[in-house]
Amino acid sequence: MSQKEVQHEPCGVLVIDKPAGMTSHDIVNQMRRLYGTRRVGHTGTLDPMATGVLTVLIGRAAKAAEYLVSDRKTYLATLRLGLTTDTEDTTGKILTQSDSIPDEAAVMAVLPRFRGEILQVPPMYSALKVGGQKLYDLARRGEVVERQARPITIHRLEATQLTDTDYALTVTCSAGTYIRTLCADIGAAAGCGGAMASLRRTEAGGFTLAQAHTPAQLEDMSEEERLSLLLPVESLFAELPAISLPAFYERLIRSGCAVDQRKLSQKLEEGQRVRLTSAAGEFFALGEMVTDAENGMLCAKAIKTFVL
Repeated sequence: MSQKEVQHEPCGVLVIDKPAGMTSHDIVNQMRRLYGTRRVGHTGTLDPMATGVLTVLIGRAAKAAEYLVSDRKTYLATLRLGLTTDTEDTTGKILTQSDSIPDEAAVMAVLPRFRGEILQVPPMYSALKVGGQKLYDLARRGEVVERQARPITIHRLEATQLTDTDYALTVTCSAGTYIRTLCADIGAAAGCGGAMASLRRTEAGGFTLAQAHTPAQLEDMSEEERLSLLLPVESLFAELPAISLPAFYERLIRSGCAVDQRKLSQKLEEGQRVRLTSAAGEFFALGEMVTDAENGMLCAKAIKTFVL
């Protein structure tokens, strides 16, 4: 891409309300067409049956994904007790069924063991790779391989009974959490099996449904209207403190130089990240505190990514 094309390329964060039936990659391809750029990414896959917040990164913002700060996501899910499936949701092949459904008190009694820091075994139907192969490719061939349990955090888990078999779950969790696996594990703990019947993501990385637009709405907009929806790249790092730099130090940082944080009157901890802004308050880079043998140095990360 030429420098002229880069200068005119859209850049920003777009919050999509993904409909059921579309993959996250389908959304990316549609946004590539609507915004006229190949550089489009997202910050967290949603299964085709799932709906809700999908944070899409347009243009140079696509490179920001590896530096994201907030990994919390909130979901509304339906847990269906009394069955298990090969995909751990109701779209899959039924493996077992049970009529012995525990009462509400028994279901609620198992929930505490799934709150806080827990280990979760990723499902076979996932994009994780084992031996260089994606698990869902192996699963579609009927293969089941051993998966290592991974640490996740369930910050919030609440349930409301809807019917004898169905419960509405509200879950706030860390990145890497599989809600359908959580449903399956709760069902196993309750002794009757369980699967996820629906899933809607209501928040991801601080972005909510209130900010989201459906692909159909975007299709009906003019180019100007679509561009107006792009949030600044800085919004991805809203949780970080900001440091305003005098013009001299801004030039140094933009040039890739490290700056002794004492010259900026800062006392940052090792590894701490900050938003770096110009004296006029314009965000231009992500900074991270690193140290050498003698000085506490503030180095900018991904300067080329975030210079707008």
